[in-house]
Amino acid sequence: MTDILIMGEAIVEIMRDKEGEELYKEGLFRGPFPSGAPAICASAAARLGSRVALISGVGDDDFGKCILDRMKELKIDTSHVIVNKTVSTGCAFVTYFSDGSRKFLFHMGNTPAVEAKAPGKDDFEYVKFMHIMGCSLMAKKEFADEILKTMHIFEEKGADISFDPNIRTELKGNGDLDRILEEVLTSASIFLPGREELLTFTGQTDVASAVRKCFTYPKMKMVVMKDGSRGSTLFTKDGESVSCPVYKVEQADPTGAGDCFDGAFLASLVQDIPLLQALKTASAAGALNAAAFGPMEGDISPETITTMIDG
Repeated sequence: MTDILIMGEAIVEIMRDKEGEELYKEGLFRGPFPSGAPAICASAAARLGSRVALISGVGDDDFGKCILDRMKELKIDTSHVIVNKTVSTGCAFVTYFSDGSRKFLFHMGNTPAVEAKAPGKDDFEYVKFMHIMGCSLMAKKEFADEILKTMHIFEEKGADISFDPNIRTELKGNGDLDRILEEVLTSASIFLPGREELLTFTGQTDVASAVRKCFTYPKMKMVVMKDGSRGSTLFTKDGESVSCPVYKVEQADPTGAGDCFDGAFLASLVQDIPLLQALKTASAAGALNAAAFGPMEGDISPETITTMIDG
């Protein structure tokens, strides 16, 4: 039984240990840390009690071991994570700046991170949610096609499709990418954009109009807008909306906070937690992740979530 199936890249992240150090300059790094937005999302959902499966790929090397050891520690099903003996595990080098911006240098396009194939129709007995990330769709066209194929397999089997478009909006306009994104949105039940992504994807100038346009997609049930320091708001197709402020922490590393938000939110839906409480759980998970250095290192558990929400 699989509550949440996630397909996308699993990589390691190697990070500057101090703010403001350019990647092209000599300096120190910390890592490797297990990473990749889909893998980070999977880790948060698993920590909150969901049965999670990840479809991805790693190399038969120490970086691959770093990722697989963490997934197995969290009891994530890695039976569909391929291990390539001839190509190295994908990685990203990251640096941070005082204005909150980040710079990434990815080595992913020709790595096992984007090699996984769609599973067979009977490979997973039951899937409640399949989660897709925009970064995975833009990594490699052939990989995007496999993700779409997987999406349709589980959509036909009754799974809800959730989609976080964590994609650089300046790249939207590529004809093939537009087609892929439209196909996902047509199948999606849950959409988890940032505020600017929501406006860009819908071509609207205000949130209310953008949300209405989202609900013109036939299967869309809810839109969860992540709005930075202003918190998050959940909209349902029947007109309900609930909002949650951010939980204040001393930020150590923002990478992965949105992915943990997704995983915690889906884990809450699996448990039929009321929508406002699900939103609070997601927001708390994102904050806990941001309070730790490393994209998957946040102290996320039912106990820490409760403590943060209760204040």
